[in-house]
Formats: sequence, structure tokens, C-alpha cells
Amino acid sequence: MTVATGNSLTKANRVAEIEEVIKEKNVELLHLQFVDIEGILKHVTVTAEQLDSVVDGKIMFDGSSIQGFSPINKSDLYLQPDLRSFAVLPWSVEEGYSEARFICSVKNPDGTDFDGDPRNVLKRTVERAEEQGYAINVGPELEFFLFETDETGRPTQQTQDFAGYFEPSPHDNGEKVRLEIYRALKAMGFTIEASHHEVARGQHEINFKYSDALTTADNAITYKWVVKTVAKKFGLHATFMPKPIAGENGSGMHTNISLFDIKKGENAFYDTNDEKELSATAYQFIAGLLTNVKGFAAVTNPLVNSYKRLVPGYEAPCYIAWSASNRSALIRIPAMRGPATRVEIRCPDPTANPYLAFAIIASAGLDGVEKGLEAPDSFDEDIFSMSAEELFLQEIDNLPTSLEFAVAEFEKGEIGRKTFGDHVFSEYIDLKREELDSFRTTVHGWELENYQTKF
Repeated sequence: MTVATGNSLTKANRVAEIEEVIKEKNVELLHLQFVDIEGILKHVTVTAEQLDSVVDGKIMFDGSSIQGFSPINKSDLYLQPDLRSFAVLPWSVEEGYSEARFICSVKNPDGTDFDGDPRNVLKRTVERAEEQGYAINVGPELEFFLFETDETGRPTQQTQDFAGYFEPSPHDNGEKVRLEIYRALKAMGFTIEASHHEVARGQHEINFKYSDALTTADNAITYKWVVKTVAKKFGLHATFMPKPIAGENGSGMHTNISLFDIKKGENAFYDTNDEKELSATAYQFIAGLLTNVKGFAAVTNPLVNSYKRLVPGYEAPCYIAWSASNRSALIRIPAMRGPATRVEIRCPDPTANPYLAFAIIASAGLDGVEKGLEAPDSFDEDIFSMSAEELFLQEIDNLPTSLEFAVAEFEKGEIGRKTFGDHVFSEYIDLKREELDSFRTTVHGWELENYQTKF
């Protein structure tokens, strides 16, 4: 159960509603949630009797123990809950007992926003858009795999089913799992729009309704948590790893984004006078994405494994182009127009920290609007079927082909530091370099299989 989210509600009204739900549902524990730089969910749990302290932002934690947060000599940080995010956890409800959660922003001891909090990074981007007269709306599509587990609960390489795209039961053994995920998300305030089996065996997708950028990032974090929690109840392991099975399609997080003109009260991407019914703002936004994508791929595709998804032959975008309909392009414009006009960027994967990913995507697009960048012509041919020579002649460039390349582009580009600020920018680069170094110095199974007996 969630509380009302209307902007007209005062803080006192919201607190009163929360108190009523706590009493009605016998909520005993409150989980105060936030994410680290990687987007990994963290929480500290307090009793419901401490609600006043929670609401006033008086719950403290050790920031030096969180990846990329604070040095040990400046470790005291505080959690300020977003009251709109209050929700009872459906799987915790028992007779006379339940638990609830808040999603929080991280504050310094003096009450100012902590620079290292990814949620605060996105809030700054939202404020930047508002200064230009825009609100940011985002709708992501997060795919995941379900794997069987062994006797110790560890995931195996055995998928939970062998169904294909849109297949129903009896082939799709995941229907019951998705149903429970749907019920849990609905109970927590989500509006679910679609649920289905994806292309790869064991792969699934549940789509929730778009919202403003901050709410959507909160929802994405919650969605991943709920999916994993419900899967575990079925003895399964849910993973958002981009490419868990070689030779199968990987999991993406196609991200639909639009700007809403606050003053005019309308979608800023829509223009009936244009051949494609796109506004000048939309074209500039697209140009900003295309110009900056190499510089933000390390954020939208943050793992070594991410670049095993971004290869030809598996429907994932590899090439920097845009189209009004072509799904082989990095950016496409879905067919719906009017208030539903939006830009879909198809490279992100669901391991991306949604706060940082949505922030840098929006920032890149706004960069195009601010600079009045001109989008190239749309490309409507099947890029996947083109030869290397044809790609060269059409001047279609590649996305980064490795995390190493992507991190180098992120570091030398302007969009990362501009969006994240010095703290998160430098910490993120250090984190990715550590990951790359760990991968580089590890002896992998492929090497043993191919080299150990040959040489």
C-alpha cells in the first residue's frame, strides 16, 4: 500500500496518511532505502516508533562503508525519506504484522544534499531541465532472466523455462512468477502495462507506466528488488545481467524519454507541422544523444558483460544512428504521437544505476537543446544486415565495443563531469577501473579450455 502522491498534499497530510497506514497494517519495521554508485540497493531498518525521527531526517549511517561515498574522517551521513515512496511490503504481511519502506536521499550533517548520492545527481538534472522550462518523463523497459538454483540456493546455468517470445504456458513456466511480481508491484503503487516472455529462453519483461524521472528511477530500483525477492520465493534466481547466456539475446533497458513544456502544458517533442510530427526540440534532443552517447555508454552499459550484449545478431543496438521506426538503430521514435511522443534509446541495460543513467541521458539530450545541435537524417534501412563497407560509406559509427573503451570515452568527454559533479565522476571512474583490472588479471574458463592443453 502506498500513500497519495498529489503535489497538493502537505508534508503534514502525508505524514498523517502514513501514520494511518502504519496503524491499519500493523507496520512494525521501516526500511530506509538508498543506492550506492553502482545502483545497488542499501537499507537501514528502524522501528515504526521512530517515524518522527525518520521524517525529520535524523537517521544517520556510516557513509565510509558505502562504495564511493565518504572518507572515514567525514563518514556521518543522514537519510531524508521521500514521503511519496512509502509502501508496505506485500511479502511481509502477516496476521498483526508488516513492514514498510521509504526511498531516501542522502544528506550531509548540515542538511545539504550529499554530492555522492546518485539520487541527488538526478535531482540536479531535473532542476536543470526545469530552469529551461521542461519536466523530464521517463519510461524504461527492464528485461531479466530466471534461473534454477542448486541445493544451496546458488544460481545455476539452467533457465527456468525454454519458451520463446510471447509464448504462453505450458511452454512459459514463468507466468506464475510474473503474476506474483505483478501483484507485489501493484500493491506497492505501480501501474503495470504489460507482462510477457521475452525472446531468449528464461527471459522475461514486465512493463510499468512512465512517470517523472525521479519517480521512475525509484520505481526501477524497486522493480529490480521486487523481481529478485519474488523469484527467490519460487526457488529461482532473477538476474538483470545483460548477457548471462552466450548465443542468446541479452537483457536491455530500453529507455523512453520526453520533455514536457511546463509553460505551454504540452509535450515538447510533438509538432503537427513536421513531416515526422517531431519538434525542433526533439531533433535537438536526438542530436545531443547521438553526439554524447560514446561519452555516456560507460554509465548506461556499466559492466564488462554489457558489451557482450552489444554485438550484431541479437537485436541489441551497436550502431550510432536514429530512425522514426527502425529497431536496428540506437535511437528510434515509437509510432505514437501527441502527448505520447517520445525518444527511445535502446542501448542501456538493466544493470545501469537508473538515477545516473536517466540523469546522463537527459543531460545529453538537454545539451543538444541548449546548443541547438542539428540531428542527422534518420536512417530507415536495416543496419544489422549491412556490411562493414556499407556502414563506412554511410558514415555510421559504432558504440564502444568494450568497457575499457567506454570508460576512456567517459573520462575524456564533457557530459560525465557536467552531469555527475566531481565527486561521483571521479569515484565512478575509479570503480570501473577496479572492475576492469580485476577482469584483466583473472584467468577465465575460456582461456583454460583453449590454452591449457594446447600449449
